[in-house]
Amino acid sequence: MSYNKTPSITAETINPKVKIFSYEPCGEIVRRAERLQQEMDENPDSLPFPEIIHCNLGNPQVLGQRPVTFFREVLSLCDNPALLDREEARALFSACAIKRARKIVNSIPGKETGGYTNSQGVKSLRQAVADGISARDGYPSKPDDIFLTDGASAAVNMMLQILIRSHEDGILCPLPEYPLYSASIILHGGTMVPYNLTEDRGWGLEIFEVKRCLEEARSAGLTVRAMVVINPGNPTGQVMSITNQEEIVEFCRKEGLVILADEVYQENVYVENKRFHSFKKVARSLGYDEKDLSIVSFHSVSMGNHLLKLSGFCGESGRRGGYMEITGFGDDVKGEIYKLASVTICPNIAGQILTSLIMDPPKLGNESFESFEAEKERIHSSFWKRAKTLGKAFSSLEGVSCNNIEGALYIFPRLHLPSLAIKAAKREGVSPDVFYTHRLLDATGIAVVPGSGFHQVSGTIHIRCTILPDEDKIAAMIPRLKGFHESFMNEFRGSEPYMNDLRR
Repeated sequence: MSYNKTPSITAETINPKVKIFSYEPCGEIVRRAERLQQEMDENPDSLPFPEIIHCNLGNPQVLGQRPVTFFREVLSLCDNPALLDREEARALFSACAIKRARKIVNSIPGKETGGYTNSQGVKSLRQAVADGISARDGYPSKPDDIFLTDGASAAVNMMLQILIRSHEDGILCPLPEYPLYSASIILHGGTMVPYNLTEDRGWGLEIFEVKRCLEEARSAGLTVRAMVVINPGNPTGQVMSITNQEEIVEFCRKEGLVILADEVYQENVYVENKRFHSFKKVARSLGYDEKDLSIVSFHSVSMGNHLLKLSGFCGESGRRGGYMEITGFGDDVKGEIYKLASVTICPNIAGQILTSLIMDPPKLGNESFESFEAEKERIHSSFWKRAKTLGKAFSSLEGVSCNNIEGALYIFPRLHLPSLAIKAAKREGVSPDVFYTHRLLDATGIAVVPGSGFHQVSGTIHIRCTILPDEDKIAAMIPRLKGFHESFMNEFRGSEPYMNDLRR
């Protein structure tokens, strides 16, 4: 009997949208680092560095950050509720954690963490999130407006799926951008409408630039549905001023755009003269309510929480917990969002619990408060030091300019490479930033992401580096970085000056 020997699926026959987008934070640089790690495992001392330092992802615990004790105690007890009634549990867990776990377990269907929950998330956990938002903003939040999700990424995808009807629907996105947005817009069949942040002004957003991009998109026949704002910025590390946020709110209200506010870095702020304000808070302070403006805010347990006033404090990236708060949507639209959420049945329960905990941490008077505060301050102090140390190190390199890190977990330095290096990259068939990051990894074991992975402004060269490696790793990393960069510049210096950019 004959049969078709042609493969059922090939790279040529998969969904072409998957082939179009790229996601560099987990792309070639990671695969290259994995190959080097395997070589080191099989042949110790075969490479000119002792370890791979993964500065490509905001992945705190992989880079040495310890889990928060209170969070892990509550999660452990929720997954093992029989421990709550055992005498020895009092010796192993704080009374505060036992009390909180008991309250959470009693609110979960079947009092077990292994079952499905409401597709929007457990009501009591959504209430904890809403109460936390209310305390943060000074304006009320309702649990019915909260969707607990498998990290902020799932929430972003859900909203883009709701908004995008065809390629004629556009979404305004900043450049540089976190590639989750461009990738998701492509996958859902929409069109990204980029607007440039201004590097020379601290990666500020110029509202006239956004207006220009909106007008051009509309002239091209697009229906622009929403505007993405990332505050604090990823990969750029800036924190928006309240004036800038007010301009965006007024602009989106006037133009009928949904604000998609990526606020996962909330209080990851390292400068004295700025602080985080949610877009919902800004809109309410201007006198606009749900009838005036639609806002979706995203947050995640991967990085931290505003109430903790701490950068990257939670760091539970692999738990995949997060939420979105949707305001300014009718009940009929909320019903459709709920229906979409129900396709995946429900968000994972550990992520739901953790999300409620970061929005409702131990308070003054709780037994766990002092130890919780001590852990918080230890991490807080360390992040400030790391941000300053790495910023100073990059700024000291020849041909490198670097804005101050105001917030988030990344530094996004700009490279002004010699002309001969640009030509060498071209001969290898790669962009200059890819050429530089591959050479850096091969020589030092330091993995950073090429700026082209974040859709940097055309003709410029950047890299993104996280500040997450612990202080000892950063201290060891900086001499390797400086030594490599000096050698690289000397190798390609020649008689030609280095270029400020490629736009000439």
